[in-house]
Amino acid sequence: MASLSAPAAAPAPLPTGRDKRAMVRAMFDRIAPRYDALNRLLTLGLDQRWRARSLAAIGVGPGDLVLDLACGTGDFCELARARGARVVGLDLARGMLRGAQARRVGAALAQGDAAQLPLRSASVSAAVCGFALRNFEALAPVLGELARVVEPGGRVALLDVDRPRAPVLRAGHAWWFERVVPWVGGRLSDRAAYAYLPRSVAYLPPAPELLAQVEAAGFEQVRRRGFLGGTVQLVTARRAPRAGACRVSGAGTPAPGAAGR
Repeated sequence: MASLSAPAAAPAPLPTGRDKRAMVRAMFDRIAPRYDALNRLLTLGLDQRWRARSLAAIGVGPGDLVLDLACGTGDFCELARARGARVVGLDLARGMLRGAQARRVGAALAQGDAAQLPLRSASVSAAVCGFALRNFEALAPVLGELARVVEPGGRVALLDVDRPRAPVLRAGHAWWFERVVPWVGGRLSDRAAYAYLPRSVAYLPPAPELLAQVEAAGFEQVRRRGFLGGTVQLVTARRAPRAGACRVSGAGTPAPGAAGR
């Protein structure tokens, strides 16, 4: 049995490209049945609070049509619907979508690729993405697609994990995220998946680079804030007027696949 204190064996290199896409899709199909329960357990229920704060930060409400990108089992969908918005949820993993359907989250659900969104240009007023940026095959094409489908003046909220800057918090977070999460996840769900999830933070670009990528995709008023001592980050932005937007190469056209959660 794995120990919380024993040093872990050297992990295999993280996958990239199409290998990453296939691995992420299969992984989320496997863990879908217990995904919600483990999220609540491993975050002590705070994940829902962070999602609610994300929606509040961009003012989601009646009259909005919201894209929940990499919607998983529908947490953001459900919360956005409760605020009076209409919601479209999209995910690459069919197992996660089955979970959302079983929960009856009140959203239109579709299986699809985050880098080739099956939506018309400027068709949604807001978009959210929860804890999935690090699971996409490549981030720039996904941001470009978000810029394509969000109407001018529309808002986005991108929620994901982060690493605290303060040494004490960073050490405590590392113990929890890199030891406890894989141990609990391995016992209750899928060992390989919950070993991968903490390591996947390495896919996220540093904060200045992430903000620059969001702006380069065609967004303005790009802001970032942290939750829980810097263990979680929220990036919000507004879609710039199209005449003045700087678009990512290939935005709005088919691009390499991206897996999401």
